[in-house]
This record gives sequence, C-alpha cells and structure tokens, in this order.
Amino acid sequence: MTAPGGAETAADTAAAKNARGPLATVLTANAVSITGNSLTLIGVPWFALDTTGSPGKAGIVAFCAALPVLLSTLAGGPLIDRLGRRRVSISSDLVCGLALATIPLLHGMGVLEFWMLCALMAVTGLCHAPGEMARHVLVPDLAQRAGTALPRVASLYDAVARGARMAGAALAGLLVAFLGADTVLLLDAATFGLSALLVTAGLRGVPAAEPMRDGPRLSPARYRADLREGYAYLFRARLMLGIMVMVMVTNGLNQSWSSVLLPVHAREELGGPAAQGLLVSVFAGCALAGALLYGAVGVRLPRRAVFAAGFLVGGAPPYVVAALTDTTAPLLVTLAAAGFGVGVLNPILTTVMYEQVPEDLRSRVMGASTAGVLLTTPLGGLAAGFLVERAGLTPTLLGIGALYLLTTLAPLVFPAWRGMDATPTTPPEGIPDGGPAAHDPPGAKSVSSSGPSTPAPVPGPGGTRPRH
Repeated sequence: MTAPGGAETAADTAAAKNARGPLATVLTANAVSITGNSLTLIGVPWFALDTTGSPGKAGIVAFCAALPVLLSTLAGGPLIDRLGRRRVSISSDLVCGLALATIPLLHGMGVLEFWMLCALMAVTGLCHAPGEMARHVLVPDLAQRAGTALPRVASLYDAVARGARMAGAALAGLLVAFLGADTVLLLDAATFGLSALLVTAGLRGVPAAEPMRDGPRLSPARYRADLREGYAYLFRARLMLGIMVMVMVTNGLNQSWSSVLLPVHAREELGGPAAQGLLVSVFAGCALAGALLYGAVGVRLPRRAVFAAGFLVGGAPPYVVAALTDTTAPLLVTLAAAGFGVGVLNPILTTVMYEQVPEDLRSRVMGASTAGVLLTTPLGGLAAGFLVERAGLTPTLLGIGALYLLTTLAPLVFPAWRGMDATPTTPPEGIPDGGPAAHDPPGAKSVSSSGPSTPAPVPGPGGTRPRH
C-alpha cells in the first residue's frame, strides 16, 4: 500500500503537472508557430526574388503581408475576447496554413501570378495576428495557474520564441539553398497545422481561453464601445506613448531589413540564402541567451537602463556593418552582440504591460497597442525595395542605420521613460468602477497621454517578428 503521505505527494504532483500543462501548451505552440515564421521570413523574400528578380516586387509582397496585420490588430481585440482565445488561435492557424500551402501548389501548376502571391500573403497577415495575440494575452493567467512568477514566465516566453527563431532560420537557409523556397513554404504551412492541433488539445477547459460569457451581447454598438475602451485606456498614461512610438519606428526599420535589405545583401555579397540563415540563427541564438540571462538576473536591474542599452546595441550597428563589409564574419559578430542586446527587450515590455493592464481589458489594449506599433511595418519593405533600386544598397543601409540610432536614444533623452522603473500602483482615487474609467492606468491625467500597452515583440535587425 502507498503511505498516505506518498499518496498525497503523488496527487500533488499530478495536480502540479495539470496546472502547468496549459502554459506548456502555449509555449510549445508558439515555438512551432515561430519556427514556421522563420521559414516564412527567409522563404517568402527568396521566393519573390527568385520568381520576379526584383527587390521592388519583394518589397510589394512584404507590404501586402504587413498591411492586413495592421488592419486586424486595429479592430481584432474585442473579437478575441468574445469569440474565445482558444477558438481564435485555432482558426487563425488553419486559415494561414491553407493560404501558405496554396502558394507553392499554384506555382507548381504554373498558374501563380504575382497578384495571387500578394493576395495569399495578405490572407496570412490578416488572419495570423489575432491568433498570435490570442496566445500572448493568455500568458498571465497561465503563469498564475502554474504558480510561476510573471517576469520569469515573460522571459521564458520570449526565450522559447528566440530559440524557435534560431532553429527555424538555420533550417530555412539550408532548405532554400538545397530544396528551394517552395518546400520551405509547404513546411511552414505544416507548422500552422501543428500549432492548431496543440492548442485544440492543450487548452480545452481552460477558463481564460474560452469565450466571454458574462458580458453584454456583442452588437455593432457594443463592439465599437469595446474597441473604444481599449484605445481610451491606451491613451491615458504617459510612459507607453514613448514606447509605442519608438517601437513603431523600429518595427518599420526591422521590416525593411528582414524582407529586403538582408536578402538582397545575402544574394549580392554573402553567397546566398545559407549565409542569411546562418546570420539570423546566430542572432536568434544570442537573443535567446539574452532573454534567459535577463530572466535569471535582469529582474533585479533597472529596466530603463537595460532597455536603452539593449536597443542601442541591437539596433543600428548591423546596418552600418552590413554597409561597410561584403563578407559574413564581421556581420556575424555584430549580429551576435545585437542578439544579446535585443534579447532583454521583450521580457521588459511584456512585464510592464502585464503588470498594469487589467485582465478583462488585456486583449483590447494589446490590440490597440499592437496596431500602433505596426503602423510603419507595411511601409518598411516597400520603402526599402524602392530605395535599393533607386539609391543602391549601401546608402540605404547607412541611412536606415542613422535613423535607427536616433530613435533608440529616446529612453535616455525623455524623462517620461523613468516610469519604466516605477512600482505599479492602483488607479487614482475617485474613478468609479464598472466603466472604462475604472481601468484608467496609474498616473493617468488626460487623454493626451498614452496608456500601458504591449508593443509587438521587438525583433531587432537580425531577428523575426511573430508572423505578420
């Protein structure tokens, strides 16, 4: 017979595993999804370059993939809460997988036109962002369920994403070089299907993943009110306006790097997609190390100083080095250092948002803030393709690097960024419960200021974003 103490221990162990299961599911599904995202990051630009031979057209494809992401994040937050985070994640992955698989199938049949490629990439952008957001906003609830400190889970979430990018980029570079971009896109479609399967099985019965059932019935008026509530919250605190604007600019610059500048540099100077895969995977591996290091010791350091240093190291230097060298080694070293710097950014941003935004507003506020930081993303690849064809690769790299440097000086220049180290407080007294004002962020004073938000994950020049 098992001793009572042993039986209790076994029961506790089983309960602990059950409590950690949903968090493990989300981390695994995200790892699978982001591995596929790395395949897209390398596979789609090379597919566009191989089939059209034009950096400008590669930029147009990037624009068509990025613009719908902005549209879906502008309006998708309330729908995620109403439809349920699990349901949105599954549906998003299935539609995106089907759209991606259609590209190489049509190409193999000899009927793929350029407009079809743009349209299918637009479908993936429109449908992917809500699924990514649905998984992201579950993290605080799943961390609490698992009994794990939120800053550590935020670091783990980002570290898993970085590791997936590292593996996916290395795999994508080799696959494009030896099997072609078509094969990469088919594998990417398969990752969407696997992610949907994991969420289907692993989040069943998790209350935070189910549709909102105790709120008012969804109607056009209620939808507009929910959407307005998220944006109203976003514009009521000061610090996050600076964060949102800064990340908005850098996301556009990062899009120019990943969709046009790095693929063209790799094709013209570095020897092809294998070199690009090596660079992205080294960057992602070092970013993984940076995220893990921050999770272990960084929580005791001042966030503002760490954030500023990470952005300065991970932002402009790769552009400058790429402009000044035609070999892989110097850029590889630079991207390794940049990866360590960028690795600390997302855990800080995620923790700030999770600490300040109420759970019942999280999807709406995150949708509003993500839309804000993605405003420039559709233009990044489009502008880079145009500039490369008109001015050349080297001047474009130097110009974008200079703009990146100026942008990343913001945390050191503007006093509002000191609030990043402030201890979260309760809403100001006198604000009634039950309405949008009940969720006013700490320190809110007027609509002219910005509220807590979580900018879209910051990739840095060598990395990838979630599938936009």
